[in-house]
Amino acid sequence: MSLVLQTVADGLVLGGIYALAAVGFSLIFGVLHVINLSHGVLVLLGAYLALVVSNALGIDPLLTLPLVMAALFGVGYVYQRFLIQRTVGRTPLGSMLLTFGIALMLQNAMIWVFSPDMKNITPTYAFDSFKVAGLTFDAVRLSALAASLVLLSCLALLLKFSNLGRLIRATAQQTLAAQLCGVNVRHVYALTFAVSAAFAGAAGIVIGVILPFSPADEALWTLNAFVVVVLGGVGSPAGALLGGLLLGIVNTLTAQYVGPPFPNVTMFLMLVILLLVRPHGLLGNAFSASR
Repeated sequence: MSLVLQTVADGLVLGGIYALAAVGFSLIFGVLHVINLSHGVLVLLGAYLALVVSNALGIDPLLTLPLVMAALFGVGYVYQRFLIQRTVGRTPLGSMLLTFGIALMLQNAMIWVFSPDMKNITPTYAFDSFKVAGLTFDAVRLSALAASLVLLSCLALLLKFSNLGRLIRATAQQTLAAQLCGVNVRHVYALTFAVSAAFAGAAGIVIGVILPFSPADEALWTLNAFVVVVLGGVGSPAGALLGGLLLGIVNTLTAQYVGPPFPNVTMFLMLVILLLVRPHGLLGNAFSASR
């Protein structure tokens, strides 16, 4: 029984990280109706920036969150305004081809700059752990989970109570009505993408402190984000958290009791079943409304 509880606890930690990595993908898909296949590249870009900054300044990698998120916010705004905007309102294939091409280009750029080798970000407490009720918790994993939950809560509050959040929700639910009220929809789209990129960069930092990473991982994190969004629902931090926790627990239990090669099998099986039973996700579309 203790092994089961330990596995579930590990799954919850992993699930929180999955949720943070997916929430930006969910936001873009819900507001812009764009499938961003370069999402994983933004996640890894955050990890590499944190590695460089933390080594250069000699600070804890989690303290680089504001700087990395600000940098990715700017990158995301420019990326959407000058490239992604050209595909908004058109067929999904256009955005998929564009972002896939950008992902390949940036992946090769990261290989050229950082090498294809695995990297990791090692904080000073990387090997610290403690026990609670017979369960072992790594300090670094708990720190990563806490950072994920705080950031997801901040995004939920931003979307619900801030002027930007109201603009994003209005644009997603009634684009034409928002335009008639004087909302600069293109600017809102760019800000939404920028927020998504910032949270993708934050996810990269959290991932980097607990898992090794390399440019080849970008497709994996894009795929994980897609699965989490389908499981939890589009556009909602709560949906991303629910989908991420579910995926994390299923993956760790499968790896422990079935075998390490099988988490992807159960992940896709779960995805297919949910698409058949509840295609809009467990919590549905947070921005659902007639457009």
